[in-house]
Amino acid sequence: MRYSNFFIPTVKNAPNDAEIISHKLMIRAGMIKQSSAGIYSWLPLGLRVLKKIEQIVREEQDKAGANELLMPTIQSADLWIKSGRYNDYGKEMLRITDRGGREMLYGPTNEELVTDIFQSYVKSYKDLPLNLYHIQWKFRDEVRPRFGVMRGREFLMKDNYSFDLNEEEAKKSYNKMFKSYIKTFLRMGLTPISLRAETGPIGGSLSHEFQILAKTGESKLYYDKELENVDPENIDTKELQTYYAAVDDQHDEKKCPIKKENLKISKGIEVGHIFYFGTKYSEKLEAYVQDAKGKNIPVHMGSYGIGISRLVGAVIEAYHDDKGIKWPLSVAPFSLSIINLMPDDHDCDTKSEEYYEFFMNKNIEVILDDRNCSIGKKLSDNDLIGIPFQLIVGKRDLNEGFIEFKNRLNDQNTKIPLDKVKEHLLLELNK
Repeated sequence: MRYSNFFIPTVKNAPNDAEIISHKLMIRAGMIKQSSAGIYSWLPLGLRVLKKIEQIVREEQDKAGANELLMPTIQSADLWIKSGRYNDYGKEMLRITDRGGREMLYGPTNEELVTDIFQSYVKSYKDLPLNLYHIQWKFRDEVRPRFGVMRGREFLMKDNYSFDLNEEEAKKSYNKMFKSYIKTFLRMGLTPISLRAETGPIGGSLSHEFQILAKTGESKLYYDKELENVDPENIDTKELQTYYAAVDDQHDEKKCPIKKENLKISKGIEVGHIFYFGTKYSEKLEAYVQDAKGKNIPVHMGSYGIGISRLVGAVIEAYHDDKGIKWPLSVAPFSLSIINLMPDDHDCDTKSEEYYEFFMNKNIEVILDDRNCSIGKKLSDNDLIGIPFQLIVGKRDLNEGFIEFKNRLNDQNTKIPLDKVKEHLLLELNK
Protein backbone atom coordinates (compact mmCIF):
# COMPACT_ATOMS: atom_id res chain seq x y z
CA MET A 1 0.00 0.00 0.00
CA ARG A 2 1.22 3.49 -0.84
CA TYR A 3 0.48 6.18 1.68
CA SER A 4 -0.48 8.59 -1.10
CA ASN A 5 -3.27 6.19 -2.16
CA PHE A 6 -4.43 5.29 1.35
CA PHE A 7 -6.98 7.33 3.26
CA ILE A 8 -5.44 8.21 6.63
CA PRO A 9 -6.85 11.62 7.68
CA THR A 10 -4.54 12.32 10.65
CA VAL A 11 -5.24 15.44 12.70
CA LYS A 12 -3.03 17.35 15.12
CA ASN A 13 -5.51 17.71 17.95
CA ALA A 14 -8.29 15.54 19.33
CA PRO A 15 -11.76 17.04 19.97
CA ASN A 16 -12.51 18.37 23.43
CA ASP A 17 -15.03 15.64 24.19
CA ALA A 18 -12.40 12.91 23.78
CA GLU A 19 -11.57 12.06 27.40
CA ILE A 20 -9.37 8.94 27.30
CA ILE A 21 -6.14 8.14 25.49
CA SER A 22 -7.54 5.58 23.05
CA HIS A 23 -10.36 7.88 21.94
CA LYS A 24 -7.96 10.79 21.40
CA LEU A 25 -5.43 8.71 19.49
CA MET A 26 -8.00 6.93 17.31
CA ILE A 27 -9.38 10.31 16.23
CA ARG A 28 -5.93 11.81 15.69
CA ALA A 29 -4.69 8.74 13.79
CA GLY A 30 -7.66 8.87 11.41
CA MET A 31 -9.05 5.52 12.55
CA ILE A 32 -12.64 6.51 13.33
CA LYS A 33 -15.08 9.35 12.84
CA GLN A 34 -18.07 9.92 15.10
CA SER A 35 -21.40 9.70 13.30
CA SER A 36 -23.60 10.32 16.34
CA ALA A 37 -23.29 9.80 20.08
CA GLY A 38 -21.55 6.47 20.66
CA ILE A 39 -21.66 5.50 16.97
CA TYR A 40 -18.58 5.61 14.72
CA SER A 41 -17.53 5.11 11.13
CA TRP A 42 -14.44 2.93 10.93
CA LEU A 43 -11.99 4.49 8.51
CA PRO A 44 -9.51 2.35 6.52
CA LEU A 45 -6.70 2.32 9.11
CA GLY A 46 -9.05 1.54 11.99
CA LEU A 47 -10.82 -1.11 9.97
CA ARG A 48 -7.54 -2.92 9.26
CA VAL A 49 -6.87 -3.21 13.00
CA LEU A 50 -10.46 -4.21 13.72
CA LYS A 51 -10.24 -7.02 11.16
CA LYS A 52 -6.89 -8.19 12.58
CA ILE A 53 -8.39 -8.54 16.03
CA GLU A 54 -11.54 -10.13 14.63
CA GLN A 55 -9.45 -12.74 12.81
CA ILE A 56 -7.47 -13.68 15.92
CA VAL A 57 -10.73 -14.13 17.81
CA ARG A 58 -12.16 -16.23 14.96
CA GLU A 59 -9.09 -18.46 14.72
CA GLU A 60 -9.10 -19.23 18.44
CA GLN A 61 -12.83 -19.95 18.42
CA ASP A 62 -12.36 -22.33 15.49
CA LYS A 63 -9.49 -24.07 17.28
CA ALA A 64 -11.72 -24.55 20.31
CA GLY A 65 -14.29 -26.36 18.16
CA ALA A 66 -16.92 -23.63 17.87
CA ASN A 67 -18.99 -23.34 14.68
CA GLU A 68 -19.39 -19.92 13.09
CA LEU A 69 -22.79 -18.75 11.89
CA LEU A 70 -24.40 -15.34 11.47
CA MET A 71 -27.62 -14.30 13.14
CA PRO A 72 -29.62 -11.19 12.20
CA THR A 73 -29.21 -7.87 13.97
CA ILE A 74 -32.99 -7.29 13.95
CA GLN A 75 -34.92 -9.88 15.95
CA SER A 76 -38.59 -10.57 16.60
CA ALA A 77 -39.71 -9.68 20.10
CA ASP A 78 -41.65 -12.96 20.35
CA LEU A 79 -38.70 -15.05 21.58
CA TRP A 80 -37.74 -12.39 24.12
CA ILE A 81 -41.29 -12.27 25.42
CA LYS A 82 -41.22 -16.06 25.73
CA SER A 83 -37.94 -16.01 27.67
CA GLY A 84 -39.24 -13.26 29.96
CA ARG A 85 -36.48 -10.79 29.12
CA TYR A 86 -38.34 -8.43 26.78
CA ASN A 87 -39.77 -6.24 29.52
CA ASP A 88 -36.91 -6.84 31.95
CA TYR A 89 -33.97 -5.82 29.78
CA GLY A 90 -34.42 -2.08 30.14
CA LYS A 91 -34.06 0.97 27.93
CA GLU A 92 -30.66 -0.20 26.63
CA MET A 93 -32.53 -2.40 24.16
CA LEU A 94 -33.69 -0.57 21.04
CA ARG A 95 -37.29 -1.57 20.36
CA ILE A 96 -38.75 -1.22 16.86
CA THR A 97 -42.19 -1.66 15.30
CA ASP A 98 -42.27 -2.74 11.65
CA ARG A 99 -44.84 -1.59 9.11
CA GLY A 100 -47.07 -4.54 10.03
CA GLY A 101 -47.17 -3.45 13.66
CA ARG A 102 -44.95 -6.35 14.79
CA GLU A 103 -42.64 -5.68 17.70
CA MET A 104 -38.98 -6.03 16.78
CA LEU A 105 -35.68 -5.22 18.46
CA TYR A 106 -32.06 -4.55 17.63
CA GLY A 107 -30.46 -7.51 19.35
CA PRO A 108 -28.18 -6.58 22.27
CA THR A 109 -27.38 -10.29 22.71
CA ASN A 110 -28.49 -13.58 21.19
CA GLU A 111 -29.37 -16.19 23.84
CA GLU A 112 -32.97 -16.39 22.65
CA LEU A 113 -32.25 -16.54 18.95
CA VAL A 114 -29.49 -19.13 19.13
CA THR A 115 -31.57 -21.33 21.45
CA ASP A 116 -34.40 -21.22 18.92
CA ILE A 117 -31.98 -22.31 16.18
CA PHE A 118 -30.72 -25.14 18.35
CA GLN A 119 -34.14 -26.48 19.29
CA SER A 120 -35.26 -26.45 15.65
CA TYR A 121 -32.55 -28.90 14.57
CA VAL A 122 -30.96 -30.76 17.48
CA LYS A 123 -33.03 -33.50 19.11
CA SER A 124 -30.56 -36.13 20.37
CA TYR A 125 -27.80 -36.24 23.00
CA LYS A 126 -25.65 -37.82 20.27
CA ASP A 127 -25.36 -34.38 18.62
CA LEU A 128 -23.81 -32.84 21.74
CA PRO A 129 -21.69 -31.01 22.66
CA LEU A 130 -22.35 -28.13 20.29
CA ASN A 131 -20.93 -24.61 20.29
CA LEU A 132 -22.20 -21.89 17.95
CA TYR A 133 -20.64 -18.43 17.58
CA HIS A 134 -20.95 -15.37 15.44
CA ILE A 135 -19.32 -11.97 15.03
CA GLN A 136 -21.87 -9.22 14.63
CA TRP A 137 -22.56 -5.54 15.23
CA LYS A 138 -24.78 -4.88 18.24
CA PHE A 139 -26.56 -1.88 19.66
CA ARG A 140 -27.19 -0.95 23.29
CA ASP A 141 -28.62 2.46 24.02
CA GLU A 142 -26.21 3.50 26.75
CA VAL A 143 -27.40 6.36 28.95
CA ARG A 144 -24.09 8.16 28.55
CA PRO A 145 -21.96 6.80 25.70
CA ARG A 146 -18.40 7.98 26.16
CA PHE A 147 -14.77 6.95 25.84
CA GLY A 148 -14.96 6.37 22.09
CA VAL A 149 -15.13 2.71 21.05
CA MET A 150 -14.57 1.62 24.66
CA ARG A 151 -18.19 2.33 25.55
CA GLY A 152 -20.15 3.04 22.40
CA ARG A 153 -23.76 2.32 21.57
CA GLU A 154 -22.90 0.33 18.45
CA PHE A 155 -20.10 -2.20 18.75
CA LEU A 156 -18.68 -5.34 17.16
CA MET A 157 -18.91 -8.38 19.37
CA LYS A 158 -18.16 -12.08 19.25
CA ASP A 159 -20.71 -14.06 21.16
CA ASN A 160 -21.11 -17.81 21.29
CA TYR A 161 -23.22 -20.38 23.05
CA SER A 162 -22.50 -23.90 24.20
CA PHE A 163 -25.04 -26.72 24.48
CA ASP A 164 -24.37 -29.78 26.62
CA LEU A 165 -26.22 -32.74 28.08
CA ASN A 166 -25.56 -31.98 31.75
CA GLU A 167 -23.75 -29.67 34.14
CA GLU A 168 -20.53 -31.72 34.15
CA GLU A 169 -20.23 -31.59 30.36
CA ALA A 170 -21.27 -27.92 30.28
CA LYS A 171 -18.45 -26.97 32.62
CA LYS A 172 -16.00 -28.76 30.31
CA SER A 173 -17.24 -26.51 27.49
CA TYR A 174 -16.99 -23.51 29.82
CA ASN A 175 -13.37 -24.29 30.65
CA LYS A 176 -12.54 -24.82 26.99
CA MET A 177 -13.79 -21.30 26.26
CA PHE A 178 -11.92 -19.95 29.28
CA LYS A 179 -8.68 -21.34 27.85
CA SER A 180 -9.53 -20.03 24.38
CA TYR A 181 -10.00 -16.52 25.79
CA ILE A 182 -6.63 -16.54 27.56
CA LYS A 183 -4.91 -17.61 24.32
CA THR A 184 -6.80 -14.99 22.32
CA PHE A 185 -5.65 -12.09 24.47
CA LEU A 186 -2.08 -13.36 24.73
CA ARG A 187 -1.86 -13.47 20.93
CA MET A 188 -2.64 -9.74 20.89
CA GLY A 189 0.27 -8.99 23.18
CA LEU A 190 -2.05 -8.36 26.13
CA THR A 191 -1.84 -9.59 29.71
CA PRO A 192 -5.23 -11.07 30.67
CA ILE A 193 -6.44 -11.27 34.26
CA SER A 194 -9.44 -13.54 34.87
CA LEU A 195 -11.84 -12.80 37.75
CA ARG A 196 -14.93 -14.49 39.14
CA ALA A 197 -17.83 -12.22 38.27
CA GLU A 198 -21.51 -11.58 38.84
CA THR A 199 -23.82 -13.08 36.24
CA GLY A 200 -26.00 -9.97 35.97
CA PRO A 201 -29.02 -9.94 33.58
CA ILE A 202 -27.63 -12.93 31.64
CA GLY A 203 -28.27 -15.11 34.67
CA GLY A 204 -26.69 -18.38 35.78
CA SER A 205 -24.44 -19.69 38.52
CA LEU A 206 -20.90 -19.33 37.15
CA SER A 207 -19.19 -16.43 35.45
CA HIS A 208 -15.72 -15.00 34.76
CA GLU A 209 -14.72 -11.67 33.31
CA PHE A 210 -11.42 -11.00 31.59
CA GLN A 211 -9.50 -7.79 32.14
CA ILE A 212 -6.33 -6.78 30.34
CA LEU A 213 -3.65 -4.75 32.08
CA ALA A 214 -3.31 -1.12 31.02
CA LYS A 215 -1.86 1.80 32.98
CA THR A 216 -4.80 3.95 31.90
CA GLY A 217 -7.41 1.25 32.59
CA GLU A 218 -10.80 2.00 34.14
CA SER A 219 -10.68 -0.70 36.86
CA LYS A 220 -8.30 -1.14 39.77
CA LEU A 221 -7.25 -4.78 40.02
CA TYR A 222 -5.79 -6.82 42.88
CA TYR A 223 -4.43 -10.17 41.80
CA ASP A 224 -1.87 -12.92 42.30
CA LYS A 225 1.33 -12.12 40.42
CA GLU A 226 1.30 -15.60 38.87
CA LEU A 227 -1.53 -14.46 36.59
CA GLU A 228 1.04 -12.36 34.70
CA ASN A 229 3.15 -15.41 33.86
CA VAL A 230 0.86 -17.62 31.79
CA ASP A 231 2.56 -19.90 29.27
CA PRO A 232 0.38 -19.83 26.12
CA GLU A 233 1.55 -23.35 25.25
CA ASN A 234 0.68 -24.77 28.67
CA ILE A 235 -2.52 -23.17 29.99
CA ASP A 236 -3.97 -24.93 33.03
CA THR A 237 -7.54 -23.63 33.21
CA LYS A 238 -8.37 -25.05 36.62
CA GLU A 239 -5.17 -23.68 38.12
CA LEU A 240 -5.78 -20.20 36.67
CA GLN A 241 -9.24 -20.15 38.20
CA THR A 242 -7.79 -20.76 41.67
CA TYR A 243 -5.60 -17.64 41.69
CA TYR A 244 -6.88 -14.63 43.54
CA ALA A 245 -8.14 -11.67 41.51
CA ALA A 246 -10.62 -8.94 42.39
CA VAL A 247 -11.65 -5.45 41.37
CA ASP A 248 -11.39 -2.58 43.83
CA ASP A 249 -14.90 -2.80 45.31
CA GLN A 250 -14.56 -6.57 45.88
CA HIS A 251 -11.11 -6.56 47.45
CA ASP A 252 -10.85 -6.68 51.23
CA GLU A 253 -7.27 -6.20 52.38
CA LYS A 254 -7.95 -7.92 55.72
CA LYS A 255 -9.52 -10.98 54.09
CA CYS A 256 -7.15 -11.26 51.13
CA PRO A 257 -6.14 -14.96 50.92
CA ILE A 258 -2.64 -14.47 49.47
CA LYS A 259 0.62 -13.12 50.87
CA LYS A 260 1.31 -9.43 50.44
CA GLU A 261 4.47 -10.10 48.43
CA ASN A 262 2.41 -12.09 45.90
CA LEU A 263 -0.26 -9.40 45.50
CA LYS A 264 -0.09 -7.10 42.48
CA ILE A 265 -2.11 -3.91 42.02
CA SER A 266 -2.71 -2.59 38.50
CA LYS A 267 -5.29 -0.95 36.27
CA GLY A 268 -7.36 -3.05 33.89
CA ILE A 269 -9.98 -2.95 31.15
CA GLU A 270 -12.73 -5.53 30.80
CA VAL A 271 -12.70 -7.11 27.33
CA GLY A 272 -14.54 -10.42 27.73
CA HIS A 273 -17.12 -12.24 29.82
CA ILE A 274 -18.24 -15.87 30.02
CA PHE A 275 -21.27 -17.44 31.71
CA TYR A 276 -22.67 -20.84 32.59
CA PHE A 277 -26.40 -20.55 33.13
CA GLY A 278 -27.65 -24.13 33.11
CA THR A 279 -31.17 -24.63 31.75
CA LYS A 280 -32.46 -21.07 32.21
CA TYR A 281 -33.11 -20.49 28.52
CA SER A 282 -33.48 -24.06 27.29
CA GLU A 283 -36.46 -24.72 29.57
CA LYS A 284 -38.30 -21.55 28.60
CA LEU A 285 -37.53 -21.91 24.89
CA GLU A 286 -38.01 -25.69 24.78
CA ALA A 287 -34.48 -26.68 23.83
CA TYR A 288 -34.77 -30.37 24.74
CA VAL A 289 -32.88 -33.45 23.59
CA GLN A 290 -33.44 -37.14 24.15
CA ASP A 291 -30.92 -38.71 26.50
CA ALA A 292 -29.61 -42.30 26.25
CA LYS A 293 -32.78 -43.55 27.99
CA GLY A 294 -35.10 -41.78 25.55
CA LYS A 295 -36.13 -39.10 28.06
CA ASN A 296 -36.51 -35.49 26.89
CA ILE A 297 -34.33 -33.21 29.00
CA PRO A 298 -33.36 -29.51 28.70
CA VAL A 299 -29.80 -28.85 27.54
CA HIS A 300 -27.29 -26.99 29.68
CA MET A 301 -26.00 -23.78 28.15
CA GLY A 302 -23.15 -21.32 28.40
CA SER A 303 -22.63 -17.88 26.87
CA TYR A 304 -19.31 -16.26 25.94
CA GLY A 305 -18.65 -12.71 24.75
CA ILE A 306 -15.66 -10.70 23.54
CA GLY A 307 -15.91 -7.01 22.64
CA ILE A 308 -13.91 -6.90 19.40
CA SER A 309 -14.27 -3.17 18.69
CA ARG A 310 -13.66 -2.47 22.40
CA LEU A 311 -10.41 -4.45 22.13
CA VAL A 312 -9.06 -1.95 19.58
CA GLY A 313 -9.32 0.79 22.19
CA ALA A 314 -8.04 -1.51 24.94
CA VAL A 315 -4.88 -2.38 22.99
CA ILE A 316 -4.18 1.33 22.50
CA GLU A 317 -4.69 1.97 26.22
CA ALA A 318 -2.09 -0.73 26.89
CA TYR A 319 0.36 0.36 24.16
CA HIS A 320 0.95 4.07 23.60
CA ASP A 321 3.24 6.94 24.48
CA ASP A 322 3.18 10.73 24.09
CA LYS A 323 3.90 10.35 20.34
CA GLY A 324 1.00 8.04 19.55
CA ILE A 325 0.10 4.35 19.29
CA LYS A 326 2.60 1.48 19.63
CA TRP A 327 0.84 -1.49 18.02
CA PRO A 328 1.89 -5.04 18.91
CA LEU A 329 2.92 -6.73 15.69
CA SER A 330 0.01 -9.19 15.71
CA VAL A 331 -2.67 -6.47 15.44
CA ALA A 332 -0.80 -3.64 13.70
CA PRO A 333 -2.45 -2.23 10.54
CA PHE A 334 0.91 -2.61 8.79
CA SER A 335 4.04 -4.35 10.03
CA LEU A 336 6.48 -2.08 8.24
CA SER A 337 6.55 1.50 7.04
CA ILE A 338 9.11 2.64 4.46
CA ILE A 339 9.48 6.38 4.85
CA ASN A 340 10.93 8.11 1.81
CA LEU A 341 12.20 11.41 3.18
CA MET A 342 12.93 12.89 -0.28
CA PRO A 343 10.41 11.88 -2.94
CA ASP A 344 11.58 12.80 -6.45
CA ASP A 345 15.19 12.21 -5.44
CA HIS A 346 16.44 9.41 -7.69
CA ASP A 347 18.44 7.53 -5.05
CA CYS A 348 15.76 7.77 -2.35
CA ASP A 349 13.02 6.77 -4.78
CA THR A 350 14.99 3.83 -6.15
CA LYS A 351 15.95 2.42 -2.76
CA SER A 352 12.46 2.95 -1.28
CA GLU A 353 10.86 1.19 -4.24
CA GLU A 354 13.36 -1.66 -4.00
CA TYR A 355 12.54 -2.29 -0.35
CA TYR A 356 8.83 -1.87 -0.96
CA GLU A 357 8.77 -4.49 -3.72
CA PHE A 358 10.99 -6.86 -1.77
CA PHE A 359 8.86 -6.89 1.37
CA MET A 360 5.63 -6.95 -0.60
CA ASN A 361 6.88 -10.10 -2.35
CA LYS A 362 7.64 -11.58 1.09
CA ASN A 363 3.97 -11.07 2.01
CA ILE A 364 4.90 -8.45 4.60
CA GLU A 365 2.18 -5.88 5.25
CA VAL A 366 4.09 -2.76 4.25
CA ILE A 367 3.12 0.83 3.59
CA LEU A 368 5.35 3.15 1.54
CA ASP A 369 5.21 6.75 2.71
CA ASP A 370 5.69 8.44 -0.65
CA ARG A 371 3.92 11.71 0.24
CA ASN A 372 5.25 15.09 -0.78
CA CYS A 373 5.13 16.71 2.64
CA SER A 374 7.59 17.83 5.30
CA ILE A 375 9.98 15.35 6.88
CA GLY A 376 8.60 16.29 10.30
CA LYS A 377 5.05 15.41 9.32
CA LYS A 378 6.12 12.08 7.85
CA LEU A 379 7.99 11.07 10.98
CA SER A 380 5.29 12.28 13.40
CA ASP A 381 2.46 10.64 11.41
CA ASN A 382 4.23 7.28 11.35
CA ASP A 383 4.80 7.47 15.08
CA LEU A 384 1.19 8.51 15.64
CA ILE A 385 -0.35 5.60 13.69
CA GLY A 386 2.09 3.25 15.42
CA ILE A 387 3.62 1.09 12.68
CA PRO A 388 5.94 -1.29 14.64
CA PHE A 389 8.94 -1.12 12.28
CA GLN A 390 10.06 1.84 10.18
CA LEU A 391 12.74 2.13 7.50
CA ILE A 392 13.69 5.78 7.12
CA VAL A 393 15.26 6.38 3.70
CA GLY A 394 17.23 9.65 3.59
CA LYS A 395 19.77 11.10 1.16
CA ARG A 396 22.56 11.62 3.70
CA ASP A 397 22.32 8.06 5.10
CA LEU A 398 22.27 6.57 1.60
CA ASN A 399 25.44 8.48 0.69
CA GLU A 400 27.07 7.03 3.82
CA GLY A 401 25.86 3.50 3.00
CA PHE A 402 23.17 3.20 5.72
CA ILE A 403 19.42 3.08 6.29
CA GLU A 404 17.89 4.23 9.55
CA PHE A 405 15.74 1.61 11.24
CA LYS A 406 13.26 2.50 13.97
CA ASN A 407 11.61 0.01 16.29
CA ARG A 408 8.46 1.81 17.39
CA LEU A 409 7.81 -0.75 20.12
CA ASN A 410 10.91 0.35 22.07
CA ASP A 411 11.59 3.62 20.21
CA GLN A 412 15.17 2.63 19.40
CA ASN A 413 16.82 3.89 16.22
CA THR A 414 19.74 2.11 14.61
CA LYS A 415 21.79 2.59 11.43
CA ILE A 416 21.93 -0.56 9.28
CA PRO A 417 24.36 -1.09 6.38
CA LEU A 418 22.57 -1.20 3.04
CA ASP A 419 23.49 -4.82 2.37
CA LYS A 420 22.06 -5.93 5.75
CA VAL A 421 18.70 -4.13 5.73
CA LYS A 422 16.57 -6.91 4.24
CA GLU A 423 18.11 -9.59 6.42
CA HIS A 424 17.73 -7.45 9.56
CA LEU A 425 14.09 -6.65 8.91
CA LEU A 426 13.15 -10.24 8.16
CA LEU A 427 14.72 -11.32 11.47
CA GLU A 428 12.80 -8.62 13.38
CA LEU A 429 9.53 -9.50 11.68
CA ASN A 430 9.90 -13.19 12.47
CA LYS A 431 10.85 -12.89 16.14
